[in-house]
Amino acid sequence: MRQLYFIINPKAGNGHCLKVWQRIEAILQAQHVSFLAFFTEYPGHAIKLADHIASRNNQEKLVVAVGGDGTMHEVMNGTIKHNYITLGFIPGGSGNDFSRGFQIPSVPEDALKVLLRLMKQKPTMIDAGKMTMQDESEHYFINNMGAGFDALIAYKVNHSRVKAMLNKLSLGRLVYVYFLIKELFTYKTSTIELYIDGKRQRFEQTWFVTVSNQPYYGGGMMIAPAAQPDDGLFDITVVHQLSRLKLLLVFLSVFKGKHIYFKEVKTFKGKTISIQSSDNMFVHGDGEHIGYTPLNIEIQVKALEMFTRLRNKEEAELKEGESNGIH
Repeated sequence: MRQLYFIINPKAGNGHCLKVWQRIEAILQAQHVSFLAFFTEYPGHAIKLADHIASRNNQEKLVVAVGGDGTMHEVMNGTIKHNYITLGFIPGGSGNDFSRGFQIPSVPEDALKVLLRLMKQKPTMIDAGKMTMQDESEHYFINNMGAGFDALIAYKVNHSRVKAMLNKLSLGRLVYVYFLIKELFTYKTSTIELYIDGKRQRFEQTWFVTVSNQPYYGGGMMIAPAAQPDDGLFDITVVHQLSRLKLLLVFLSVFKGKHIYFKEVKTFKGKTISIQSSDNMFVHGDGEHIGYTPLNIEIQVKALEMFTRLRNKEEAELKEGESNGIH
């Protein structure tokens, strides 16, 4: 029997996550489910908490992140090097791309119902990505990573008061639009050299490169429509030689995954990627600022155990009232 742990980010969703946890806790107590809960207090704290939990003993554990994509990113980074760990997720943030990509209901109570049911089954094995920076530091991602304009936007969003203001109005997604337009006319593109499984390619006037493990990022944008988190491959997207105004058209089309039909958008698949650039480009992992180019990325095939409906058709066909939080 797995020990059950929850790591809650009470500040996720502009503080809404604390209310989410209170509802989840009440359900767990009513069903007499045994668990331990830990609350994050600062950025990066979930990594330390997850590592501490994973290190406690060699018994099987289910570690559940309650928060947004950043919370899941940290919990995964804290557990990925440990054995006997299975991951779970209860959405409580504003973006929730992890929920979309891994078919987890966006309604927290429904996500808990699915999680408790899946606990009786075998976990799904999921790929992850490892980034090695120029200083040899290592960071992992589960959704995607990006270098360039999208990473700059992610940095601006996460360090802005505008995000909190829009979250209060339930308009959190608009913060990405706000900063995209704000930065669009001053951003300087770069020439990059991209090595995919050892094959070199050069792209001039590059806006950004993303390496994806699942389709979604940026609050619902389908950046890599064909990405599968358990196929042993990354989906790589390069946007280059694009006018500023045309980039807006690409942006509008990315929510439906139609951007891939623009000639300035190149897509590839691969297992190892190296990104080098003429200028230092911002780098994000799962929307969190990691550093700057250059860096190397390699896939970690089936490195994570996770409870997800991704490969469970029966779960994916839950009645509409229980599952229709999925976008």
